[in-house]
Amino acid sequence: MGSQRHLISAMIIGFIVQSVDSQAPASAEDLTIQMVTKERGVVLRCGTDSVKGNITWQKDGNEMMMEHSNELDLGAPADDPRGVYRCRLTETESWGQPLQVFFRMCQNCIELDAATISGLVVADVVATAFLAVAVYCIAGQDRRRLPRASDKQTLLANEQLYQPLGERDNGQYSRIGVARTQKR
Repeated sequence: MGSQRHLISAMIIGFIVQSVDSQAPASAEDLTIQMVTKERGVVLRCGTDSVKGNITWQKDGNEMMMEHSNELDLGAPADDPRGVYRCRLTETESWGQPLQVFFRMCQNCIELDAATISGLVVADVVATAFLAVAVYCIAGQDRRRLPRASDKQTLLANEQLYQPLGERDNGQYSRIGVARTQKR
């Protein structure tokens, strides 16, 4: 029976210590920033539910003048809310861990670093080599077939050089000569 009393008193002391510890003010290590995406924008949340008190926000080293809540509404990503954010309890002097916010605004952008540029150059060289080989193979196929005498077509009978002009006078090309200019 005596050991049960010690066990019960140890449990009660543990609960008391835990409740006193949870009521202690939060330190700067407790103030971590979480980013939450909502319907119309992005919200930063400072600390956890156990952190109580007024929160002061800082963006890029400048304190922000606003209501002291543990949530900071950054708005839509299209508003470009980039920067380094920190939070602290108003009663304390130490700031929590910073969070850098950066949104990539362009959906079709390519970041030009050394790997991307070298990849583009290699792809260009490979495509050019492939195209050169294809042109060489296609152009080289015509050499194997030599023209034969049966391939010729006679366009004019009896090896004539010119066709005789028609006998009609009203045809467009029935006369050879200098055209007279007509006055209008």
